[in-house]
Amino acid sequence: MMTTDPTPGVPCWLDLGAPDVPAAAAFYGAVLGWRYEPMEEQGAEGGMFQKDGKTVAGLGKLTEEGARSAWMIYYTVTDADATTRAVESAGGTVRLASRDLGDWGRMAQYSDPLGGQFAVWQPGKNAGFELVDEPGSLCWTELYTTDAPAAKEFYGGVFGWRFSSMELAGGGGEYSLITPEGLPEERMQGGVMQLRAQDLVLTDGRPYWHPVFAVADCDAAVAAVTENGGSVQMGPQDAPGVGRLAVCLDPSNADFVVLTPTTDR
Repeated sequence: MMTTDPTPGVPCWLDLGAPDVPAAAAFYGAVLGWRYEPMEEQGAEGGMFQKDGKTVAGLGKLTEEGARSAWMIYYTVTDADATTRAVESAGGTVRLASRDLGDWGRMAQYSDPLGGQFAVWQPGKNAGFELVDEPGSLCWTELYTTDAPAAKEFYGGVFGWRFSSMELAGGGGEYSLITPEGLPEERMQGGVMQLRAQDLVLTDGRPYWHPVFAVADCDAAVAAVTENGGSVQMGPQDAPGVGRLAVCLDPSNADFVVLTPTTDR
């Protein structure tokens, strides 16, 4: 399970870079019931998504030339500069050097050695999102990678994550579960799944992270995805012990998962 506690190594924020901000706001409003609150006073097109009055994610204009529209997941750290050194020492690269965002906090963005992109947040007066693990909010994070052992070595070194393995149903291979350093296994926050490069069609073979959003009704969420210009890569299907899920794309091909968890999860 996830919480909003600002614990090191735990997801604390996510934002979407979209080529059409109003269109993305309308899509996720229809699919996840989010309300978009623009922040025009910041001088850039973008704002915050809210669910039931609580902030759940951010949205901004995609400005990086040649970049694909995608969700960026941020993890809490106590020292962004120290994390930068750890990333570089472990073979990762810095995409965006650590910087202050006023008194809100300090952030940086990286790529792991195989190209998977992620970010960190050193909280100031803002610890991150205000709602998780409830319908319409983040409940899991997932890395698709071509080399799971290398990914686990890298992220274990940077964040201190612990990993445990489970076999996927139907001979689908091994799935590695992530538990943040110092937390019990019930605070698992995500997973690592190894795939062939040719299966990572969204990124031409490069690993990538994506968010999993809890929904009350997976099939209804999938219907909303397709009715509003998105598409479905996989599902809906039942995953024993996990719930009913589907891998989706928004109209700009940013990927995400919708999941109705099992009641005994």
